[in-house]
Amino acid sequence: MPSDPHPPFGLRTATLLVIATMIGTGVFTTTGFLLRDLGSQPAVLMAWLLGGLAAACGSLAYAELVAALPHNGGEYQLLGRIYHPALGFIAGFVSLVVGFAAPIAASAIAFGEYLNLALGSERIPPLVSATALVIGASALHSIRLSTGSRVQDLFTLLKALLILIFILGGIFVVTPEHLLGDEGPPVLDALFSPAFAVGLIYISYAYAGWNAAAYVAGEVRDPGRRLPIALILGTLTVTLLYLGVNAVFLGAVPTEELAAANERVGHVAASHVFGASGGRLLSSLIALGLISTVGALVMTGPRIYEAMGRDYPAMRLLARRVKGGGPLIAIWFQTGLAQLMLITASFEALISYAGFTLSVFAALTVAGVFVLRVREPELIRPYRTWGHPVTSLAFITLMVWMVLHAIQERPLVVVVGAATVGVGWLAYRLARRSNLT
Repeated sequence: MPSDPHPPFGLRTATLLVIATMIGTGVFTTTGFLLRDLGSQPAVLMAWLLGGLAAACGSLAYAELVAALPHNGGEYQLLGRIYHPALGFIAGFVSLVVGFAAPIAASAIAFGEYLNLALGSERIPPLVSATALVIGASALHSIRLSTGSRVQDLFTLLKALLILIFILGGIFVVTPEHLLGDEGPPVLDALFSPAFAVGLIYISYAYAGWNAAAYVAGEVRDPGRRLPIALILGTLTVTLLYLGVNAVFLGAVPTEELAAANERVGHVAASHVFGASGGRLLSSLIALGLISTVGALVMTGPRIYEAMGRDYPAMRLLARRVKGGGPLIAIWFQTGLAQLMLITASFEALISYAGFTLSVFAALTVAGVFVLRVREPELIRPYRTWGHPVTSLAFITLMVWMVLHAIQERPLVVVVGAATVGVGWLAYRLARRSNLT
């Protein structure tokens, strides 16, 4: 977007945007799937720790890139600049479908489930409440940017407070034997199993959002200094919260019950910690927290499509804004795709699809630190990646390991992800042709 002499977002909003985008459906829903597949509580906790370390390493690399190239658009701008415009366009297309529309749909589905758990009955069809949430968040962020930012900050703070309360309350009911997982398979067997690598796909989905501030880099004040702090501080905060809340999940709930909970893990654990009424109360707070997640996704994603609309005449409608609001057409286009996924896809399919596909493009972006340092050594870098090249290589290696195992264990997810990339390539060819005519 054009340079704004008074960017609307400061360090607080950028940091809270990272936290809000990360703390979504994943932490309240995926541990049951992990325990079902791994059968080992220590292995599940190790997966959450490894996922947090990977996100931290990724955020260190992204911080260097967005501080040096502070423009809206995330991977679309970065990969297009570092490698080739085609790869940037495909990354933008994948972000639209996988990075934002799919997680919006998954978060809205979880919101509908937790809302009914809070009410104590199936009073409202989850699809109805999910649809209402997506449309409401889209309306808020498309009409009034400043109001959307303040509401987003408030809900994010409430969500972080909710998790902290849950951790503090759960400490007193944790059973150490559950955390040690004596009844399951040996920890090392679980850690080196294909199921562990595939389980990290769920984890990567839960941590998705550590790069959220990169998508609004062009609207952050003093981005060279504040964006690295926002990315790193937000990621580390969420990692600590995730480890705490999952220790309570695994230590307070019997293994069989937790493994069978599917996406209702948060409610099941809260009922064990606080009783039935406390479980309903916490479910209502989780539902409120998911409002923040959907809002953060609605807020960040359209900045990518807006940037694409400025670069390609065939997509110029996506760059249209209302005065004082966000990119109107881009927001509602994203909303339409999310609504389609709400109707057609299951929760587990959505998170597998999103986790796998996003891991590929995140690895390519982090590898861009190596490429850009060699090709443009004179580029002004207000921040340089701490621990590079070790941290960057660790992130890339873990992503490659996950992807290779996913190809073996989840071929359908890989096929759908590859098909999405293929459609993105065709869209790029059509959009590029419009630039030449």
